Amino acid sequence: MAQQVEAIYKQLGQEIAGRKFPRIVESGQGAYLTIEGKPRLNFCSNNYLGLANDEVLRQAAIDAINNYGVGTGSVRALSGTNELHIDLENKLAHFKHAEAALAVTGGYMANMAAIQTIIGKEDIVVSDELNHASIIDAVRLSQVKLKFIYKHRDMGELEEHLREASKLRETPRSDGKPPVILIITDGVFSMDGDMAPMTQIVELAEKYDVLTMVDDAHGEGVVGDHGRGIVDHFGLNGRVDIEVGTLSKAFGVMGGFITGRQVLIDYLRLRARQFLFSNGLSVPDTAALIAAVEILEASDERVKKLWKNGDYLKEEFKKRGFNTGQSETPITPVMLGDEALAVEFSNKLFINDVYATQIVFPMVPKGMARIRVMPSAAHAREDLDKGIAAFEKVAKELHVLQ
Repeated sequence: MAQQVEAIYKQLGQEIAGRKFPRIVESGQGAYLTIEGKPRLNFCSNNYLGLANDEVLRQAAIDAINNYGVGTGSVRALSGTNELHIDLENKLAHFKHAEAALAVTGGYMANMAAIQTIIGKEDIVVSDELNHASIIDAVRLSQVKLKFIYKHRDMGELEEHLREASKLRETPRSDGKPPVILIITDGVFSMDGDMAPMTQIVELAEKYDVLTMVDDAHGEGVVGDHGRGIVDHFGLNGRVDIEVGTLSKAFGVMGGFITGRQVLIDYLRLRARQFLFSNGLSVPDTAALIAAVEILEASDERVKKLWKNGDYLKEEFKKRGFNTGQSETPITPVMLGDEALAVEFSNKLFINDVYATQIVFPMVPKGMARIRVMPSAAHAREDLDKGIAAFEKVAKELHVLQ
């Protein structure tokens, strides 16, 4: 028996042999990160608005600790719902122009809660092929048997699947009710920076009378008025059934949330296992998030600076001959194709004090390796120029550019 156990550990070791573990950050998140004792230009963080180390958020967390302590002591369904949780959810609902909101400990958990709770084995899911792993896992967890995957942003294929799903809906579930049909898409696709065609998706959903859900992890705080997200960006407020967002990227802290009609959020509070069987956000995290939402409600200055930095970065990369793909947002992929080249490119950037990680299989398909550059509102123009110069230097050394 001991030999079998040791064989398992040996196999695990073989599978990770030669793999590098994440670099250790020794500072707060900002335009620069201290790694291995040196400041490195931060080109790979999701801290889009520079809020992760913001003084207002830090003070809000400190004040909350002094007033409430650190932990909540229980799951939220019992004694773990602090008044700060309710304040945050109310502010998120107002910010998103939604009837209600539910906050959980992560965007991954939010997708799990939203999908698993309303979709069962006999329902139907229609999903974009490039949706995030958390959506894929949530659909698997629901055990739904009928799944349609449409080509990325292909509205013709989406409608074909909806036609077929509508016919299947004519056969009731074992409880006598018609199957629920749910279209699921990312809002901003994190690897390429392109956006879902939400207007067409919503129009098709209304045509076929089905539910819609968007995971806007990379759109919250980035697109829309004051960063309200992709639904607001396309003027579709009230027409998308479920919006899922993350609080660990543009909002600068951690957590995830779901917004929608009051009845949907009330149902999730009573039935979502991720809410019922897991502690909620910690006290300092919740207080910091309230401050972040208030900052975004009050001003769009950070959002505008993020876009200004993203536009400048793309323009300068393209001038030098880099391929930045199909991005429509500040996410700026530098397409390299070859995985070994992407790894070497990232390592050479690090030597030049620029931290920008490679994106390779399985995060993207083989042959689509890239360096994904993530500008933020925390970057000054000279920071961007430093990063662009390093990219150009490394590209010439590796014969990516002549």
